[in-house]
Amino acid sequence: MSQRLIYGACPLDCPDTCGVITTVENGRAIDFRGDPDHPITRGWLCAKVRPYLDHVYHPDRLTHPLRRVGHKGSGKWQRISWEEAIAEITSQWRKIITEFGPEAILPYSFSGTLGLLQLVVCNGRFWNRLGASQLERSICGAAAAMAVQATLGARISPPYSAVRDSKLVIVWGHNPVSTAPHFLPFLRNCQRAGTQLVVIDPRRTRTAVGADWHLAPLPGTDGALALGLGHILVFEGLHNEAWLDSFTIGWPEYRQRLQDYPPDRVAALTGISEEDIFRLARLYGEAKPALIKIGDGINRNLNGGQTTRAICTLPALTGQYGLNGGGLSYSFSDYLNWDDEAVNKWEHCPPPGRWVNMNRLGAALLGEIIEPPIKSLYVFAANPASSAPNSAAVLAGLKREDLFTVVHELYMTDTADYADIVLPATSQLEQTDLHKAYGHTYLTYNQPAIPPLAECKSNWDVIRELAKAMSFQDDWLRQDADEVIDEVLVASSQRSTLLEGISLDRLKNEGSLPLDLDIETPFADGHFPTPSGKVELYSLAMIEEGVDPLPRWDEKAQDDGALKLEDERFKPDESLILVSGANHFSISSSLANQPELLQGAGPATVSINPRDAGIRGIKSGDQVMVENGRGWVSLRAVVSDDVRVGVLASAKGRWHKLEGGHNINWTTSDALADVAGQSVYHSTRVWVRPDGTLK
Repeated sequence: MSQRLIYGACPLDCPDTCGVITTVENGRAIDFRGDPDHPITRGWLCAKVRPYLDHVYHPDRLTHPLRRVGHKGSGKWQRISWEEAIAEITSQWRKIITEFGPEAILPYSFSGTLGLLQLVVCNGRFWNRLGASQLERSICGAAAAMAVQATLGARISPPYSAVRDSKLVIVWGHNPVSTAPHFLPFLRNCQRAGTQLVVIDPRRTRTAVGADWHLAPLPGTDGALALGLGHILVFEGLHNEAWLDSFTIGWPEYRQRLQDYPPDRVAALTGISEEDIFRLARLYGEAKPALIKIGDGINRNLNGGQTTRAICTLPALTGQYGLNGGGLSYSFSDYLNWDDEAVNKWEHCPPPGRWVNMNRLGAALLGEIIEPPIKSLYVFAANPASSAPNSAAVLAGLKREDLFTVVHELYMTDTADYADIVLPATSQLEQTDLHKAYGHTYLTYNQPAIPPLAECKSNWDVIRELAKAMSFQDDWLRQDADEVIDEVLVASSQRSTLLEGISLDRLKNEGSLPLDLDIETPFADGHFPTPSGKVELYSLAMIEEGVDPLPRWDEKAQDDGALKLEDERFKPDESLILVSGANHFSISSSLANQPELLQGAGPATVSINPRDAGIRGIKSGDQVMVENGRGWVSLRAVVSDDVRVGVLASAKGRWHKLEGGHNINWTTSDALADVAGQSVYHSTRVWVRPDGTLK
């Protein structure tokens, strides 16, 4: 029996984008492991992905197209052929376009895969040609991305290995043990060499357990904390005046702004003592180089953009940008941007359709969008019924009998339950793609290891089928996978020298290739890709967004619509702030139905501080109701000082159907943050009581 080794990439929403090796024997994958030669993977994979073959070969995989025959959500389906499915979809779309126009069709996708072809190109070409509505994909890190770009010019970061030079690392609102695990070996090595690690998070996360010091501010107050640290740095002369004069715009104005955030005010806002605020400021101001590492959790609140801006200013105040082991570590996404025209083919398409914010999906389906109304939804690489905020509204929208919904998926997800047509999708082992990481600077080609199982088709193959059935004659909707990847690579290489020497042939032969960086340390040359060429403490881009050009923290309500003022049980002073962070055993809702991972995760829980639990008569192991004006979820209580007073913590990503019909997103807010249409999951207020007291 012959065996073959097939090289590929993990496609999931993680910055590490690991290189993987699949062993194939007689057409079946029999082993899946990390590539030992990949500079990030180094031969190991996270707990989520190690059992990936169980995901590929699970008996519940969708294997053929289905048509709904009962009412929405009834679970009654009829097997149909691909020809029937494509014909029915495009027939419905033609009717909708005739009556309402193409903007009545909304594609919805996000991070089920992060591939160039199976996500990025599939997000654009066909839908642009159709004239469909554009989806504002702002559920994850839109505010942080805009804030970093407005302040520094680009999302570029030092490599994981640069932490070896750091004297201090501050991990802020980020839990890399669960969400960027391949950073950990680099971090632990430098800790053993004497680097101090501070974790700032309302929860004692797996990362915080290994820290030298953990601070727990109230959720959403991180911006106030950053401004308070800046105040002390300037007050005590720990800032770098010469660097600020040379490399920033708006320093005099920002110095004045920082006076508004004295330690006593910041302590009252954040719940952190003045003593600890002073201690942290001095620690950061005296440690050089010092690295601040953030993730996207930091921006999922009503002050998300300005919070990120305030944190970005700290390395500027201390002159840390451009130092090996210093500065800010957030994302690598802007080292290379794919050629927009090659991806989207705008030149050959009608003007872009109207924009629909994905965080407002429920509201949009229920009438917030009316000209024209959304009459068809096409979902791929996403599971909004589980993952979008305000689940009750999302599900109410999906239940509309006049909404024609198509879901292209590997499994019958919470969203697929409410579809009219369900199409079976391929896994990463069954499709071609190219992956650009957001946690390092390697491109990785994914070679399919096995043929598509049963009747499964990749996202791109279905897009090509739909384009053909809609009678679109454009050759760029008929290319095979490698032709698309090659076209985008060639076009992008004409815009970026980082692709010098990188070709499709080399990627197919070598698997992973590094971008050709001139310098490894961001901003080491003192240039920032902003309009001014400097760090923009004062940002005209923020004025264009309708917000203060200087970082600030707005003392606003932490939630929108959580209260039931007519219900006397929902007293404002008894509410708690909900943090719904990443699950260690799933990536949002991806893989969240896999038995081994569900066993590792255990029952759905909510962590509550002993003081808050005592007031409410809650004990560990109790079933409790977490509720607000949007909905409720029943969870098992974990009473622990791992979560600070005033806060509840419950991991995101659970499927409704596997948790008795509700998950934590029945309570989360679908309000929008200060910039970029960002989600505000961590600005959710809830009430909690022993189960049975709320009906």
